[in-house]
Amino acid sequence: MTDASGTPEHLARARELLAEHPVVDGHNDLPWALREKARYDLDRLDIATDQSADLHTDLPRLRAGGVGAQFWSVYVRTDMAGDEAVSATLEQIDVVYRLVARHPGELRLALTAHDMDAARAEGRIASLMGAEGGHSINNSLATLRALYRLGVRYMTLTHNDNIPWADSATDEPVAGGLTRFGEEVVREMNRTGMLVDLSHVSADTMRDALRVTEAPVIFSHSSARAVCDHPRNIPDDVLGALAANGGVAMATFVPKFVLPAAIGWTKAADENMRANGLHPLDTTAAGMAVQRAFEAAHPRPLATAATVADHLDHMREVAGVDHIGLGGDYDGTAFTPADLADVAGYPHLVAELLRRGWSDADLAKLTWGNAVRVLGDAESVARDLQTRRGPSIATIDQLDG
Repeated sequence: MTDASGTPEHLARARELLAEHPVVDGHNDLPWALREKARYDLDRLDIATDQSADLHTDLPRLRAGGVGAQFWSVYVRTDMAGDEAVSATLEQIDVVYRLVARHPGELRLALTAHDMDAARAEGRIASLMGAEGGHSINNSLATLRALYRLGVRYMTLTHNDNIPWADSATDEPVAGGLTRFGEEVVREMNRTGMLVDLSHVSADTMRDALRVTEAPVIFSHSSARAVCDHPRNIPDDVLGALAANGGVAMATFVPKFVLPAAIGWTKAADENMRANGLHPLDTTAAGMAVQRAFEAAHPRPLATAATVADHLDHMREVAGVDHIGLGGDYDGTAFTPADLADVAGYPHLVAELLRRGWSDADLAKLTWGNAVRVLGDAESVARDLQTRRGPSIATIDQLDG
Protein backbone atom coordinates (compact mmCIF):
# COMPACT_ATOMS: atom_id res chain seq x y z
CA MET A 1 0.00 0.00 0.00
CA THR A 2 1.19 3.55 -0.77
CA ASP A 3 0.05 6.99 0.29
CA ALA A 4 0.82 8.41 -3.15
CA SER A 5 -2.14 8.53 -5.51
CA GLY A 6 -0.18 7.42 -8.54
CA THR A 7 2.20 9.38 -10.77
CA PRO A 8 1.47 12.70 -12.52
CA GLU A 9 0.68 10.59 -15.57
CA HIS A 10 -1.91 8.63 -13.59
CA LEU A 11 -3.48 11.87 -12.36
CA ALA A 12 -3.66 13.30 -15.87
CA ARG A 13 -5.23 10.08 -17.14
CA ALA A 14 -7.69 10.12 -14.23
CA ARG A 15 -8.89 13.57 -15.20
CA GLU A 16 -9.32 12.45 -18.82
CA LEU A 17 -11.35 9.44 -17.72
CA LEU A 18 -13.57 11.55 -15.42
CA ALA A 19 -14.27 13.95 -18.28
CA GLU A 20 -15.81 11.01 -20.12
CA HIS A 21 -17.20 9.04 -17.16
CA PRO A 22 -17.82 11.52 -14.34
CA VAL A 23 -18.47 10.60 -10.74
CA VAL A 24 -21.95 9.85 -9.48
CA ASP A 25 -21.51 10.52 -5.78
CA GLY A 26 -24.02 8.80 -3.51
CA HIS A 27 -24.07 11.18 -0.57
CA ASN A 28 -23.28 14.84 0.09
CA ASP A 29 -24.64 16.76 3.10
CA LEU A 30 -24.43 20.26 1.60
CA PRO A 31 -28.14 20.98 2.31
CA TRP A 32 -27.65 20.38 6.05
CA ALA A 33 -24.44 22.44 6.04
CA LEU A 34 -26.37 25.30 4.42
CA ARG A 35 -29.00 24.98 7.15
CA GLU A 36 -26.48 24.93 9.99
CA LYS A 37 -24.07 27.56 8.69
CA ALA A 38 -26.30 30.00 6.82
CA ARG A 39 -29.94 29.16 7.62
CA TYR A 40 -30.37 28.45 3.90
CA ASP A 41 -29.20 31.94 2.89
CA LEU A 42 -27.66 31.14 -0.50
CA ASP A 43 -26.19 34.63 -0.77
CA ARG A 44 -24.15 34.07 2.40
CA LEU A 45 -22.73 30.78 1.10
CA ASP A 46 -22.82 31.09 -2.68
CA ILE A 47 -21.56 27.81 -4.11
CA ALA A 48 -20.81 29.49 -7.43
CA THR A 49 -17.64 30.78 -5.75
CA ASP A 50 -14.91 29.22 -3.64
CA GLN A 51 -16.36 28.23 -0.26
CA SER A 52 -13.39 26.20 0.96
CA ALA A 53 -13.26 28.16 4.21
CA ASP A 54 -16.69 26.83 5.20
CA LEU A 55 -17.67 23.88 3.00
CA HIS A 56 -16.29 20.80 1.28
CA THR A 57 -18.51 21.59 -1.71
CA ASP A 58 -18.92 24.33 -4.28
CA LEU A 59 -19.42 24.35 -8.03
CA PRO A 60 -15.79 25.08 -9.02
CA ARG A 61 -14.56 22.17 -6.90
CA LEU A 62 -17.30 19.82 -8.14
CA ARG A 63 -16.05 20.59 -11.66
CA ALA A 64 -12.42 20.11 -10.64
CA GLY A 65 -13.34 16.77 -9.07
CA GLY A 66 -15.08 15.46 -12.17
CA VAL A 67 -18.47 15.11 -10.48
CA GLY A 68 -21.27 14.58 -12.99
CA ALA A 69 -24.12 13.62 -10.67
CA GLN A 70 -24.71 14.19 -6.98
CA PHE A 71 -27.20 12.68 -4.59
CA TRP A 72 -27.80 15.58 -2.21
CA SER A 73 -28.71 14.25 1.22
CA VAL A 74 -31.92 15.79 2.60
CA TYR A 75 -30.88 14.61 6.06
CA VAL A 76 -32.35 15.73 9.36
CA ARG A 77 -31.02 14.85 12.81
CA THR A 78 -32.60 11.96 14.69
CA ASP A 79 -33.43 14.19 17.66
CA MET A 80 -36.02 15.67 15.32
CA ALA A 81 -39.08 13.47 15.46
CA GLY A 82 -42.64 13.30 14.17
CA ASP A 83 -43.91 16.26 12.19
CA GLU A 84 -40.79 18.27 13.05
CA ALA A 85 -38.67 15.73 11.16
CA VAL A 86 -41.04 15.80 8.18
CA SER A 87 -41.03 19.62 8.05
CA ALA A 88 -37.25 19.80 8.29
CA THR A 89 -36.95 17.25 5.47
CA LEU A 90 -39.22 19.42 3.33
CA GLU A 91 -36.96 22.40 4.05
CA GLN A 92 -33.98 20.34 2.92
CA ILE A 93 -35.76 19.41 -0.31
CA ASP A 94 -36.66 23.04 -0.84
CA VAL A 95 -33.04 24.18 -0.67
CA VAL A 96 -32.02 21.61 -3.31
CA TYR A 97 -34.69 23.02 -5.63
CA ARG A 98 -33.43 26.52 -4.88
CA LEU A 99 -29.84 25.54 -5.64
CA VAL A 100 -30.85 24.06 -8.99
CA ALA A 101 -32.94 27.14 -9.87
CA ARG A 102 -30.09 29.46 -8.85
CA HIS A 103 -27.48 27.65 -10.98
CA PRO A 104 -29.34 26.38 -14.08
CA GLY A 105 -26.22 26.39 -16.21
CA GLU A 106 -24.40 24.09 -13.79
CA LEU A 107 -27.08 21.94 -12.16
CA ARG A 108 -30.03 19.98 -13.49
CA LEU A 109 -32.68 18.30 -11.34
CA ALA A 110 -32.62 14.57 -12.07
CA LEU A 111 -35.52 12.27 -11.26
CA THR A 112 -34.63 9.32 -13.48
CA ALA A 113 -31.63 7.51 -14.91
CA HIS A 114 -32.48 9.13 -18.25
CA ASP A 115 -32.27 12.56 -16.59
CA MET A 116 -28.80 11.68 -15.33
CA ASP A 117 -27.60 10.81 -18.81
CA ALA A 118 -29.25 13.94 -20.24
CA ALA A 119 -27.52 16.16 -17.67
CA ARG A 120 -24.19 14.56 -18.54
CA ALA A 121 -24.79 15.17 -22.25
CA GLU A 122 -25.57 18.83 -21.49
CA GLY A 123 -22.47 19.26 -19.36
CA ARG A 124 -24.53 19.88 -16.22
CA ILE A 125 -24.33 18.14 -12.86
CA ALA A 126 -27.35 15.90 -12.29
CA SER A 127 -28.87 16.76 -8.91
CA LEU A 128 -30.72 13.96 -7.14
CA MET A 129 -31.99 13.70 -3.57
CA GLY A 130 -31.76 11.05 -0.88
CA ALA A 131 -33.53 11.18 2.49
CA GLU A 132 -31.23 10.01 5.29
CA GLY A 133 -33.22 8.20 7.93
CA GLY A 134 -36.67 6.66 8.08
CA HIS A 135 -37.63 9.10 10.85
CA SER A 136 -38.18 11.51 7.93
CA ILE A 137 -41.48 9.80 7.06
CA ASN A 138 -42.91 9.67 10.62
CA ASN A 139 -44.12 6.06 10.19
CA SER A 140 -46.32 7.10 7.23
CA LEU A 141 -46.30 5.37 3.84
CA ALA A 142 -48.26 8.29 2.40
CA THR A 143 -45.44 10.62 3.50
CA LEU A 144 -42.97 8.26 1.83
CA ARG A 145 -44.91 8.55 -1.42
CA ALA A 146 -45.07 12.34 -1.07
CA LEU A 147 -41.28 12.50 -0.72
CA TYR A 148 -40.93 10.42 -3.88
CA ARG A 149 -43.25 12.81 -5.76
CA LEU A 150 -41.06 15.70 -4.56
CA GLY A 151 -38.02 14.04 -6.10
CA VAL A 152 -36.46 11.94 -3.35
CA ARG A 153 -34.94 8.90 -5.04
CA TYR A 154 -33.51 6.98 -2.11
CA MET A 155 -34.19 6.71 1.59
CA THR A 156 -31.62 5.49 4.08
CA LEU A 157 -33.73 3.33 6.37
CA THR A 158 -32.11 4.64 9.56
CA HIS A 159 -29.51 7.15 10.63
CA ASN A 160 -27.43 6.74 13.81
CA ASP A 161 -30.37 5.74 16.03
CA ASN A 162 -33.00 3.04 15.81
CA ILE A 163 -36.44 3.94 14.55
CA PRO A 164 -39.61 2.04 15.52
CA TRP A 165 -39.38 -0.28 12.52
CA ALA A 166 -35.64 -0.75 11.87
CA ASP A 167 -32.39 -1.13 13.79
CA SER A 168 -29.44 1.18 13.22
CA ALA A 169 -25.82 0.05 13.00
CA THR A 170 -24.83 2.36 15.86
CA ASP A 171 -27.61 1.69 18.36
CA GLU A 172 -28.54 -1.29 20.55
CA PRO A 173 -30.71 -3.76 18.58
CA VAL A 174 -34.42 -3.71 19.41
CA ALA A 175 -36.29 -5.03 16.36
CA GLY A 176 -33.64 -7.56 15.35
CA GLY A 177 -33.59 -6.01 11.87
CA LEU A 178 -36.84 -4.94 10.22
CA THR A 179 -40.27 -5.21 11.81
CA ARG A 180 -43.30 -6.19 9.71
CA PHE A 181 -43.95 -2.49 9.07
CA GLY A 182 -40.30 -2.05 8.09
CA GLU A 183 -40.73 -4.80 5.52
CA GLU A 184 -43.80 -2.98 4.19
CA VAL A 185 -41.76 0.22 3.89
CA VAL A 186 -39.24 -1.65 1.72
CA ARG A 187 -42.02 -3.09 -0.46
CA GLU A 188 -43.60 0.35 -0.90
CA MET A 189 -40.24 1.87 -1.79
CA ASN A 190 -39.89 -0.83 -4.44
CA ARG A 191 -43.36 -0.04 -5.77
CA THR A 192 -42.70 3.69 -6.05
CA GLY A 193 -39.19 3.35 -7.50
CA MET A 194 -37.38 4.79 -4.48
CA LEU A 195 -34.05 3.06 -3.87
CA VAL A 196 -33.64 1.31 -0.52
CA ASP A 197 -30.42 2.66 1.03
CA LEU A 198 -28.80 0.38 3.61
CA SER A 199 -26.03 2.64 4.85
CA HIS A 200 -26.36 3.29 8.59
CA VAL A 201 -28.51 0.20 9.26
CA SER A 202 -27.55 -2.84 11.32
CA ALA A 203 -26.27 -5.95 9.60
CA ASP A 204 -29.53 -7.74 10.44
CA THR A 205 -31.52 -4.88 8.90
CA MET A 206 -29.37 -5.19 5.78
CA ARG A 207 -30.08 -8.90 5.57
CA ASP A 208 -33.82 -8.46 6.18
CA ALA A 209 -34.04 -5.78 3.51
CA LEU A 210 -32.20 -7.96 0.99
CA ARG A 211 -34.61 -10.81 1.77
CA VAL A 212 -37.71 -8.63 1.25
CA THR A 213 -36.72 -6.28 -1.57
CA GLU A 214 -37.83 -6.89 -5.14
CA ALA A 215 -35.48 -4.19 -6.49
CA PRO A 216 -31.74 -3.54 -6.24
CA VAL A 217 -30.58 -1.77 -3.09
CA ILE A 218 -27.78 0.71 -2.53
CA PHE A 219 -25.36 1.64 0.21
CA SER A 220 -25.01 5.36 -0.39
CA HIS A 221 -21.92 5.81 1.79
CA SER A 222 -20.46 2.68 3.40
CA SER A 223 -17.20 0.79 3.07
CA ALA A 224 -15.97 -2.75 3.81
CA ARG A 225 -16.15 -4.12 7.37
CA ALA A 226 -13.45 -6.70 6.59
CA VAL A 227 -11.00 -3.86 5.94
CA CYS A 228 -12.13 -1.57 8.78
CA ASP A 229 -14.21 -3.20 11.51
CA HIS A 230 -16.75 -0.44 12.11
CA PRO A 231 -20.49 -1.24 12.38
CA ARG A 232 -21.24 1.39 9.73
CA ASN A 233 -19.48 -0.77 7.16
CA ILE A 234 -20.77 -3.72 5.14
CA PRO A 235 -20.03 -7.34 6.13
CA ASP A 236 -18.71 -9.62 3.43
CA ASP A 237 -21.84 -11.83 3.35
CA VAL A 238 -23.90 -8.76 2.49
CA LEU A 239 -21.40 -7.53 -0.09
CA GLY A 240 -21.49 -11.00 -1.63
CA ALA A 241 -25.28 -10.87 -1.90
CA LEU A 242 -25.25 -7.73 -4.03
CA ALA A 243 -24.55 -9.57 -7.28
CA ALA A 244 -27.81 -11.54 -7.03
CA ASN A 245 -29.69 -8.44 -5.89
CA GLY A 246 -28.19 -6.13 -8.53
CA GLY A 247 -27.37 -3.44 -5.97
CA VAL A 248 -24.46 -1.06 -5.55
CA ALA A 249 -22.24 -0.39 -2.51
CA MET A 250 -20.80 3.14 -2.65
CA ALA A 251 -17.56 3.40 -0.68
CA THR A 252 -17.33 6.33 1.71
CA PHE A 253 -14.26 8.40 2.59
CA VAL A 254 -15.00 9.17 6.28
CA PRO A 255 -11.72 8.38 8.08
CA LYS A 256 -13.28 6.51 11.03
CA PHE A 257 -15.05 4.19 8.56
CA VAL A 258 -12.00 3.45 6.42
CA LEU A 259 -8.96 3.63 8.74
CA PRO A 260 -8.94 1.38 11.84
CA ALA A 261 -6.61 3.75 13.72
CA ALA A 262 -9.14 6.56 13.26
CA ILE A 263 -11.97 4.75 15.09
CA GLY A 264 -10.68 5.29 18.61
CA TRP A 265 -9.39 8.77 17.82
CA THR A 266 -12.80 9.86 16.50
CA LYS A 267 -14.58 8.40 19.52
CA ALA A 268 -12.38 10.54 21.78
CA ALA A 269 -13.01 13.60 19.57
CA ASP A 270 -16.77 12.99 19.76
CA GLU A 271 -16.61 12.72 23.55
CA ASN A 272 -14.72 16.00 23.63
CA MET A 273 -17.45 17.65 21.55
CA ARG A 274 -20.13 16.44 23.97
CA ALA A 275 -18.06 17.67 26.92
CA ASN A 276 -18.16 21.09 25.28
CA GLY A 277 -21.94 20.93 24.91
CA LEU A 278 -21.83 20.27 21.15
CA HIS A 279 -23.23 17.54 18.93
CA PRO A 280 -20.41 15.38 17.46
CA LEU A 281 -21.68 16.16 13.94
CA ASP A 282 -21.62 19.93 14.53
CA THR A 283 -19.59 21.43 11.67
CA THR A 284 -20.44 25.07 12.41
CA ALA A 285 -17.55 27.46 13.07
CA ALA A 286 -17.90 26.85 16.81
CA GLY A 287 -17.95 23.09 16.38
CA MET A 288 -14.97 23.07 14.05
CA ALA A 289 -12.97 25.29 16.42
CA VAL A 290 -13.41 22.66 19.14
CA GLN A 291 -12.52 19.88 16.70
CA ARG A 292 -9.38 21.63 15.47
CA ALA A 293 -8.21 22.36 19.01
CA PHE A 294 -8.61 18.67 19.87
CA GLU A 295 -6.77 17.68 16.69
CA ALA A 296 -3.89 20.03 17.53
CA ALA A 297 -3.51 18.45 20.96
CA HIS A 298 -4.05 14.89 19.72
CA PRO A 299 -2.69 14.42 16.17
CA ARG A 300 -5.18 12.63 13.95
CA PRO A 301 -4.39 9.36 12.12
CA LEU A 302 -4.55 10.29 8.45
CA ALA A 303 -6.50 8.33 5.89
CA THR A 304 -5.56 8.78 2.23
CA ALA A 305 -6.85 7.88 -1.21
CA ALA A 306 -4.88 4.64 -0.83
CA THR A 307 -6.90 3.82 2.31
CA VAL A 308 -10.15 4.17 0.36
CA ALA A 309 -8.65 2.21 -2.55
CA ASP A 310 -7.98 -0.70 -0.18
CA HIS A 311 -11.73 -0.83 0.51
CA LEU A 312 -12.59 -0.62 -3.17
CA ASP A 313 -10.17 -3.43 -4.01
CA HIS A 314 -11.89 -5.63 -1.42
CA MET A 315 -15.41 -4.60 -2.41
CA ARG A 316 -14.67 -5.33 -6.08
CA GLU A 317 -13.32 -8.77 -5.15
CA VAL A 318 -16.33 -9.71 -2.99
CA ALA A 319 -19.27 -7.93 -4.67
CA GLY A 320 -17.99 -7.66 -8.22
CA VAL A 321 -17.10 -4.60 -10.25
CA ASP A 322 -20.72 -4.10 -11.34
CA HIS A 323 -21.79 -3.51 -7.74
CA ILE A 324 -19.54 -0.74 -6.41
CA GLY A 325 -19.57 3.04 -6.49
CA LEU A 326 -18.54 6.16 -4.55
CA GLY A 327 -20.25 8.09 -1.74
CA GLY A 328 -17.87 10.58 -0.17
CA ASP A 329 -20.11 12.02 2.60
CA TYR A 330 -18.67 15.48 2.06
CA ASP A 331 -20.06 18.23 4.29
CA GLY A 332 -21.34 15.50 6.59
CA THR A 333 -18.06 14.84 8.39
CA ALA A 334 -15.59 17.03 10.22
CA PHE A 335 -12.59 15.16 8.87
CA THR A 336 -11.61 13.83 5.44
CA PRO A 337 -8.63 11.91 4.01
CA ALA A 338 -5.47 13.89 3.35
CA ASP A 339 -5.69 13.82 -0.45
CA LEU A 340 -9.50 13.62 -0.62
CA ALA A 341 -10.07 16.78 1.38
CA ASP A 342 -13.11 17.95 -0.57
CA VAL A 343 -15.14 17.27 -3.70
CA ALA A 344 -12.19 18.23 -5.90
CA GLY A 345 -10.33 15.13 -4.73
CA TYR A 346 -11.85 12.33 -6.83
CA PRO A 347 -9.07 12.40 -9.46
CA HIS A 348 -6.59 11.40 -6.74
CA LEU A 349 -8.63 8.30 -5.95
CA VAL A 350 -9.03 7.36 -9.61
CA ALA A 351 -5.28 7.90 -10.13
CA GLU A 352 -4.55 5.55 -7.22
CA LEU A 353 -6.83 2.91 -8.73
CA LEU A 354 -5.15 3.33 -12.11
CA ARG A 355 -1.80 2.83 -10.38
CA ARG A 356 -3.17 -0.42 -8.97
CA GLY A 357 -4.09 -1.62 -12.44
CA TRP A 358 -7.84 -0.93 -12.58
CA SER A 359 -8.98 -0.82 -16.19
CA ASP A 360 -10.73 2.12 -17.81
CA ALA A 361 -13.85 -0.06 -18.21
CA ASP A 362 -13.90 -0.95 -14.51
CA LEU A 363 -13.39 2.68 -13.48
CA ALA A 364 -16.20 3.81 -15.80
CA LYS A 365 -18.54 1.42 -13.97
CA LEU A 366 -17.31 2.62 -10.57
CA THR A 367 -17.70 6.32 -11.31
CA TRP A 368 -20.80 6.49 -13.52
CA GLY A 369 -22.24 3.32 -14.96
CA ASN A 370 -23.24 1.32 -11.90
CA ALA A 371 -25.12 4.12 -10.14
CA VAL A 372 -27.08 5.09 -13.25
CA ARG A 373 -27.91 1.46 -13.93
CA VAL A 374 -29.20 0.78 -10.41
CA LEU A 375 -31.61 3.73 -10.52
CA GLY A 376 -32.87 2.61 -13.93
CA ASP A 377 -33.35 -0.93 -12.64
CA ALA A 378 -35.39 0.35 -9.67
CA GLU A 379 -37.57 2.30 -12.10
CA SER A 380 -38.17 -0.85 -14.17
CA VAL A 381 -39.15 -2.86 -11.09
CA ALA A 382 -41.54 -0.09 -10.02
CA ARG A 383 -43.26 -0.01 -13.41
CA ASP A 384 -43.88 -3.73 -13.15
CA LEU A 385 -45.04 -3.64 -9.53
CA GLN A 386 -47.46 -0.80 -10.20
CA THR A 387 -49.32 -3.03 -12.67
CA ARG A 388 -49.83 -5.60 -9.90
CA ARG A 389 -50.51 -3.66 -6.71
CA GLY A 390 -51.66 -0.26 -5.56
CA PRO A 391 -50.34 2.03 -2.85
CA SER A 392 -50.11 0.44 0.58
CA ILE A 393 -52.29 1.97 3.28
CA ALA A 394 -50.89 -0.20 6.06
CA THR A 395 -50.00 1.48 9.36
CA ILE A 396 -47.37 0.66 11.92
CA ASP A 397 -50.08 -0.04 14.51
CA GLN A 398 -51.75 -2.57 12.22
CA LEU A 399 -48.54 -4.44 11.41
CA ASP A 400 -46.46 -4.07 14.56
CA GLY A 401 -49.16 -3.62 17.20
